[in-house]
Amino acid sequence: MRPFSIRDSFSWLIFLASALTAIGLFFIPAFVIRPFHHQTVGALTLAMDLRQRGPRGTLTAALICLVFALILWRPSNLWRKIVLSAVLLLVAFSAVMARLNYFEWMFHPVDSAQFDAEAASKLDKDEMILAIRFGGDARAYPISEMAYHHILNDVVDGVPVAVTY
Repeated sequence: MRPFSIRDSFSWLIFLASALTAIGLFFIPAFVIRPFHHQTVGALTLAMDLRQRGPRGTLTAALICLVFALILWRPSNLWRKIVLSAVLLLVAFSAVMARLNYFEWMFHPVDSAQFDAEAASKLDKDEMILAIRFGGDARAYPISEMAYHHILNDVVDGVPVAVTY
């Protein structure tokens, strides 16, 4: 086994920096924009900015990471190859996920709304609702459910409506 050189140190530094960049461009927006978690204006602004730059940024960082992984691969032992492979796998995952709209998976729409009569409702008396009335028809949508789904398509007294929260 050869001694650790300045070239190895520089290669590891670039490899890890590019890997952290690719991973961060996916995981920071995914962590900040989650259902039922508080989001500050600053964190949400950062997450949306990173989300917009994610597809190009993760690809660039992944390519740099791959080049430096190949440089580090040859003179390495088994454990170093395992670490390089694991990091590359996480970087590839981040590069793919940055191109998908994974928020649709977290905030999926309601396929078909189910309603209970007022007397049969099991809502707490303090639970907040969104309410709509057209003609003789009325609907109430619990905020706790709308916060998860964010949008619901419905028909109230024959009028199609999109309810959002």
